[in-house]
Amino acid sequence: MNLKPLTLLLVSLYCMSSCQKQNETIIISTEDYHTTVDKLTEVMVHDIFSPPVASRIYTYPNIAAYETLNQKSTTYKSLVNQLNGLDKIESSTIGNDTNLRLAAVIAYINVAKELVFSKERILAYRDSLYSNWEIINNKEFRNAKNYGLAVSEQIISWMNDDNYSETRTMPDYNIYTDNPSQWEPTPPAYMKGIEPHWNKLRPFVLDSAAQFKPTPHPKFSLEKGSAFYNELMEVYTTTNEIREKGDESEEIQIARFWDCNPFVSINKGHFMFASKKITPGAHWIGICKIACKQTNSDFEKTVYAYTKTSIAIADAFISCWDEKYRSNLIRPETLINKYIDTDWTPVLQTPPFPEYTSGHSVVSGASSEVLTEIFNDNFAFDDTTEIPYGLPMRSFKSFRLAAQEAAISRMYGSIHYRAAVEVGIEQGIKVGSLVNDKLIFLK
Repeated sequence: MNLKPLTLLLVSLYCMSSCQKQNETIIISTEDYHTTVDKLTEVMVHDIFSPPVASRIYTYPNIAAYETLNQKSTTYKSLVNQLNGLDKIESSTIGNDTNLRLAAVIAYINVAKELVFSKERILAYRDSLYSNWEIINNKEFRNAKNYGLAVSEQIISWMNDDNYSETRTMPDYNIYTDNPSQWEPTPPAYMKGIEPHWNKLRPFVLDSAAQFKPTPHPKFSLEKGSAFYNELMEVYTTTNEIREKGDESEEIQIARFWDCNPFVSINKGHFMFASKKITPGAHWIGICKIACKQTNSDFEKTVYAYTKTSIAIADAFISCWDEKYRSNLIRPETLINKYIDTDWTPVLQTPPFPEYTSGHSVVSGASSEVLTEIFNDNFAFDDTTEIPYGLPMRSFKSFRLAAQEAAISRMYGSIHYRAAVEVGIEQGIKVGSLVNDKLIFLK
């Protein structure tokens, strides 16, 4: 039997099939973007980034994706000359047939890999996508890649001027003081104060870290009847009352749901290790994802929502950390153990930085204002963000109500006084409102 004609036929069919596949359009869905954001979250949890640093890691990749999409958009406006220091984006590499959604994902990944420790995890994810896109349509992929990388490299250059690198070499927080009101490291790890120079970073929208400097906390005093002493005792008595109800009490469930502490240290024998969790900002990024999926937001609105939310979160941390190391207020755990009850422990592990204001309160206030502006008030949703970390879903009737619960969770968790919670959420609302008022996303 002569197999040559059959062989030629098979080769011809293969070539025709390959050529046909190479002409397919690369489809990028909103789910692809969610998956990419989730991948970055996964790497951040693995690398154990602090809450302020995590907020920065989310923001720049989203901005890169947003700018890649919207240089010539008729719906969304570029953030050039709206964000501090972002003066220009050169977009000459864009073509009329450029797959902008594909380019946006490429830009996101290119910036993300510059921000994490485990770069190889991002690169492995990127390479798997690249291989698939090359097979589907190599020409379309190359065009999108050239454009996405061109924009993202400009975002990286702008990012590198935000003073983050300079703060890596600044001195640690000095914990040695005779002032009884000043923050001290807390058990079990007694970690040094994280990011004492975070207020030196260039904000995204704020005119300075101190733009929304909050009112001072009640004057430090251990005199019975003073405002500060009353707040301290409120934490002590509230914790004791909550504990009497048991671990299944609503207050403890709320505290644990909003814990979001990547620094939880666990002791087992002579070993200490960290329990890996998402940060407060990551929790609100997760809520943004839930809102996008619940509303069937298209790709462009999804990128817009992530970008605006992450900007609000990042500036909220800059605003909050500016106050934390200005007031340097001691945590309830330290004072209660020193002066009230040596055996007392908080419901949640105390995070390693000063008390005032509450970071989760500020971030939640900012996030809820931005998400409300995007998806409207009274937006009911089921928050499934913490399910991967062993916590059940909680349901909310609006973003603002979720923010209120997140804020009070810090007092239920015994790690903040009431003033830090109440003033903190007001501080965050101001940050979120500024982002809403100052940034023009829609043309």
